[in-house]
Amino acid sequence: MSLAGRWRIVEMELWAQEDVDLVGPAFMELGRDGIGSFAFIAVEGQMDCRDAPRGQRPGIEFSWEGRDDCDPASGRGWAAVADDGSLHGRIYFHLGDDSGFRAERVAGGARTGAQASAGGPQELR
Repeated sequence: MSLAGRWRIVEMELWAQEDVDLVGPAFMELGRDGIGSFAFIAVEGQMDCRDAPRGQRPGIEFSWEGRDDCDPASGRGWAAVADDGSLHGRIYFHLGDDSGFRAERVAGGARTGAQASAGGPQELR
């Protein structure tokens, strides 16, 4: 099962869903080229992903940089496919909070824009 595609963040450990979706529906988008992005609350990040299976489950580890309510932000994280097919993981803010999350695959969640045309040899699984 490839992790590439768009995932809707449906639960976060630290915040209520109405807060998670404050600016728009929270998401994580993973490209086959190892590049990804996410957004929740007023946080937006660009991800540099690497394959990192967890046990027998497909997974990734990533570093990220972006913005938290217009302030520069960065960190790291991981995600892996759970038994039910959802994506479970944790996002860490450098010198700050961290939160677990759960995301569900968006039907037809193909990449858009530059990510869709970038391609690349790395397959996220």
